[in-house]
This record gives sequence, structure tokens and C-alpha cells, in this order.
Amino acid sequence: TNFIFYEIGSRSSKTFKPKKNIPEGSHQYELLKHAEATLGSGNLRQAVMLPEGEDLNEWIAVNTVDFFNQINMLYGTITEFCTEISCPVMSAGPRYEYHWADGTNIKKPIKCSAPKYIDYLMTWVQDQLDDETLFPSKIGVPFPKNFMSVAKTILKRLFRVYAHIYHQHFDSVIQLQEEAHLNTSFKHFIFFVQEFNLIDRRELAPLQDLIEKLGSKDR
Repeated sequence: TNFIFYEIGSRSSKTFKPKKNIPEGSHQYELLKHAEATLGSGNLRQAVMLPEGEDLNEWIAVNTVDFFNQINMLYGTITEFCTEISCPVMSAGPRYEYHWADGTNIKKPIKCSAPKYIDYLMTWVQDQLDDETLFPSKIGVPFPKNFMSVAKTILKRLFRVYAHIYHQHFDSVIQLQEEAHLNTSFKHFIFFVQEFNLIDRRELAPLQDLIEKLGSKDR
């Protein structure tokens, strides 16, 4: 299996795929630090807003990398419960099933197990994040014209991992005492995509009730 271990403080934690690092000292690293600091304030609606004078593409890029890392860790904690046997299809409850296609390697959507789907999905996201023409890490290198549509596709797909975890593995999450971590991460994700209108409402349907609940606490 492809567990990757890395240290968080002294606690060894496994992620599903290697963590995507933002180079220290870079402007994007400063933005990430800003995001972490504002998150600490507890007001998530405010924390997701574009900081004054910053570039929208860059703000979305930094946060997309951060969400990839968060989901990577969250899914990493439950991979032993998400197997070909427990999850023969990639679903989010009985009404929603996902078939994988990436438009390049797999053009026609294929039905596959959840672990296989999530492996395809996270590998695909990783490839996008590592592509300097899509996610430039060097200062002064512009984002491509199609950046927004790439980011939207990434976030739409990452949402499906949250949806699968909530629908099929929430019991395991509770057993592992990870529900606060999952809820905080998902709430941050949802507030972010709502702020910039990044995911179509229809795509969010599998977790609509939860999204409304999370939103109503903040009005």
C-alpha cells in the first residue's frame, strides 16, 4: 500500500499520498500562514475572504493545496476501513455514485471501487498541483487563463472524498475521535467554495443537509 508517513510534531501521521509542500519563504507560504492565522480567530466566513490586495488565483491555489493536504490526511486515517469489499463502488449514500474519468488516461467513465476511485482522484489532483504551468510556484510566473476551471474541477472532485467519508465511514471517524477534525475541515472547505462560488450546487447535493446545518450556526 502507498501510505506515506511524515511527522507532525512528535506524532507520526499517515497521509494517503505525499503531502504537497508550499516552499517556505515564498509569497504563497506567507499567504498560507495568513490563512492559518485567520482560521485561528474562529470566524470562518471572514477567514476565507480574499485578503486585501492579494491575487484571487493565488489565494485559490494556496487554499486548494491546503485542502488537498487536509483530505489526504483525513482519508489516510480511514483507508483500512475503505476497501474493495466494504466499498465496491464509489458512492456518497444510496443515491449518489461516481464513475472515474480524467479526460486523458481514462476518457470514458469507469465504475470502480471507492479506494481505487480515490486513488485515481488524489493522484490526478497531485499531478495538477505539481504542474508548474497550472500551479506556478515561482514569483512573477502568471497563472494560466484556464486556472479557475482547473481549480473548480479539483475542488469538485475533492468534495467527493468528503462526501464518501461522511456517508460511508462516519462511524469509523467517530471511533477514531476524528469527527471534530473532519467537521472543521469540511466547514472551512464549504465556506471557501461558497465564498468564491467554486462548486455547482448540484454537485454539493450529497451533503446538502450538513452544509445547511454548518451554515446556519454562523448566521
